[in-house]
Amino acid sequence: MAGPGDKMKVLSLYKQLLRASQKFDSYNYRMYALRRIRDAFRDNRALTDSTTIASELSYAQKNLEIIKRQLLVDIM
Repeated sequence: MAGPGDKMKVLSLYKQLLRASQKFDSYNYRMYALRRIRDAFRDNRALTDSTTIASELSYAQKNLEIIKRQLLVDIM
């Protein structure tokens, strides 16, 4: 079963992903990222297994780092 700490981690990561994706200059990139983030979290909202939740959180964290790197590349 998912613990109360997992819910806070998920919400925090969701907000971080949304904020980071809002920084894309390109409308198409921004909307694509927002749509993918929302769809992924919506698809996984019924997860209850701690191992699966941890795996999905790790995947989302990696994607957050990718978005941050891409934003740095866009600046240069």
